[in-house]
Amino acid sequence: MPAVDEGPLEVEISHDGRLRRRIHWDVRGSHVLIRVPRGMARRDVDPIVADIVARVKRTRARAQARADQDLEACARQINRAYFGGEIRWNSIRWVSNMRKRLGSCSTGGPTDGDIRISDQIKGWPQWVIDYVVAHEMVHTQVSGHGPDFWALVSRYPKADRAEGFLLGVAFGLARDADEWL
Repeated sequence: MPAVDEGPLEVEISHDGRLRRRIHWDVRGSHVLIRVPRGMARRDVDPIVADIVARVKRTRARAQARADQDLEACARQINRAYFGGEIRWNSIRWVSNMRKRLGSCSTGGPTDGDIRISDQIKGWPQWVIDYVVAHEMVHTQVSGHGPDFWALVSRYPKADRAEGFLLGVAFGLARDADEWL
């Protein structure tokens, strides 16, 4: 099974009595969860579902087209070595517009599993870049920075060393390291 979500989307439709007219939807990995108002006719639901699926596929295709192959290879190696191939993401790429953070990972919606890494760290040691990538990959599995999150991140053997590096850089730049990741 590939690390990147490349397979077909699985659509789950549920009827929700709390909804009146609007349809609500979310994406988690390869699952599209769609809630429709109870009693909405199938003929009305089908074209909307088709539109949602097409939208998710277009968004993911755009993200894949912008993905960085070197970062992708790095993420696949980290996934195999430290996470047993358990982690799934949609795309990973360098971005130039990220100034306050080193990386980010989208969860939910059509960009679910898109990882962005700030190009500001390109010249940093590879083990620090690997840590930032691993950190963002774990966010595809665990939101926030609780104990479950840190337990997974700590599988990366140089996590403590990389965190120390980040604290030193943050100190040198008079920045709050907690806001970076």
